[in-house]
Amino acid sequence: MSDFRQDFLKFALEQQVLKFGEFTTKAGRLSPYFFNAGLFNDGAGTLALAKFYAEAIIESKVAFDMLFGPAYKGIILAAATAMMLAEKGVNVPFAYNRKEAKDHGEGGVLVGAPLKGRVLIIDDVISAGTSVRESVRLIQGENAVPAGVVIALDRMEKGTGDLSAVQEVEQQYGLPVVAIANLNDLFTLLQNHSGFSAYLEPVRAYRARYGVA
Repeated sequence: MSDFRQDFLKFALEQQVLKFGEFTTKAGRLSPYFFNAGLFNDGAGTLALAKFYAEAIIESKVAFDMLFGPAYKGIILAAATAMMLAEKGVNVPFAYNRKEAKDHGEGGVLVGAPLKGRVLIIDDVISAGTSVRESVRLIQGENAVPAGVVIALDRMEKGTGDLSAVQEVEQQYGLPVVAIANLNDLFTLLQNHSGFSAYLEPVRAYRARYGVA
C-alpha cells in the first residue's frame, strides 16, 4: 500500500513547495529545507493537496462534524478538503472567516455553514499559533467545539521554549494536531532515496539541534 505521507512529500518536491538547500527561517535559524504551502497555487496542485488532507483526516479518526478554514490560506484548504472528503463518502459542511466584519448583507465575519458541533480547523502550518487561537475563539463564540487542527507539515522543532509550536497548541487547547507529514517523514524520504543523500546529514544535524520528540 502506498504511504500517503511519502507521496505527499514527493509531490511537494515536484511542485517546488519543498526545497533543499540553505534557508533562513523566521526564527533566524539556518534550515536545510524550506516548505511553502502557498506555492500550491493552481487547480491540479490544490486538488492533489486536498486529497492528502482528506487522507490524513480519515486516517487520524478524529471525530468532527464540519470544517473551518481561517482566512486566508485556510479558506481554499477547507473548501477543497470538504470536496475531497465528499468524494470519499464523508460529506460535511464547511465555513471560514473574513479578516474584517462585513457591515451589510448577512454581516459578521463568518461565511458558509453555521459553526455547530465539533469543528475541525484546516490550515497550512502552525508557526506562532495565532491562527489557531483566533479560530478557537470564533468557534467557541458560536457555542461550537474545536475538534482539532489539520496542517500540511509539522517541522517538529522547538519554538521559544522546549516545545514545538504544534506541541504548544496541543498543550494549551487540548486539541489533537494532525499533520499530513512531519520531519520524521522527511527524514525517511532522505534515507530511502539516494538522490537526496547530500541533504541527509544537514537535516539530521538540524533535527539534533532544534528538533523535539
